[in-house]
Amino acid sequence: MSAMVDLRSDTVTQPTPAMRAAMAAAPLGDDVFAGDPSVNALQDKIAALLGFEAALFVPTGTQSNLCAILSHCQRGDEYIVGQQQHCYRWEGGGAAVFGSVQPQPLNHATDGTLPLADIEAAIKPDDAHFARTRLLALENTLGGKLLPQAYLEEATALARRQGLSRHLDGARLFNAAVAQAAQTGGDARAEAHRIAQCFDSVSVCFSKGLGAPVGSALCGSREFIARAHRVRKMAGGGMRQAGLLAAAASHALDHHIDRLADDHALARRLADGLAGLPGVQVEAPQTNIVFVDLDGPARDRSAGLLPHLAAQGIQATGLYRLRFVTHLDVDAAGVDRAVAVMRDYFAG
Repeated sequence: MSAMVDLRSDTVTQPTPAMRAAMAAAPLGDDVFAGDPSVNALQDKIAALLGFEAALFVPTGTQSNLCAILSHCQRGDEYIVGQQQHCYRWEGGGAAVFGSVQPQPLNHATDGTLPLADIEAAIKPDDAHFARTRLLALENTLGGKLLPQAYLEEATALARRQGLSRHLDGARLFNAAVAQAAQTGGDARAEAHRIAQCFDSVSVCFSKGLGAPVGSALCGSREFIARAHRVRKMAGGGMRQAGLLAAAASHALDHHIDRLADDHALARRLADGLAGLPGVQVEAPQTNIVFVDLDGPARDRSAGLLPHLAAQGIQATGLYRLRFVTHLDVDAAGVDRAVAVMRDYFAG
């Protein structure tokens, strides 16, 4: 059998040879003492790129979001968030469990946005009966969808008028920036900065489309990052010679942003290849994630699909919808194999 085509997530990538070389050459120190030069350089680089005063390197995006929420909010506060956002649905309820911060989840519109009227209606009055609404959290991309820049500006302006802080879960911020640059004809780094400047804090994941093995960064003001640093310590996120990991992330920022366009093109190739299969509904991808829904006879055969794909060397996920994610370790031949196996299964 040919090599496995792993389309479960863009988190499954292996470091490239050039990234491994950068890791091997990284100067190291003790980051708990703020003495790792590679970590410090990465934090300065991502903060400057996105237009913030400071940044904090953390092991995971989940911890980055936790540090953000607990730095914006206190016990008895709440944050407004979408039902499908990672920091609400997929992070174990951490803000509530560890910080006694209440989420106020809202339903998304079909484009992934939270309707402005719903955001405004969810903000609680200053009354002892209610949790104190302190924060609006958005995510871009959300399930691979690009939130429109005009919407980000309107939603965060609404939050500012209402006295709320604004946090972006930008786990795939650079996928959003590359997609937005394709629309505007601009530069992806400039678009990432433009998106980020709508917010008081931004979390960025290096171990998704950017292809680093581990790590995220939280960006914000110096005062905010000082608070987040304390939360990181309590959450066990202080690492010692973390520059090995920071060097990989820094290499990714230098070399792997523009190539995200290749992943987006492969996602479109996959979606186009699946189009027209009876009972197979393909959501047109905006970035690197393809969602597939099954109905009719195709749905009746859904239970055997993932095992069949795996037996043919194709890995995907079906936690709540069938999902394929393209990344730097997938090429056109792998995508075409996945399409052929899907077509064979539903033709049989």
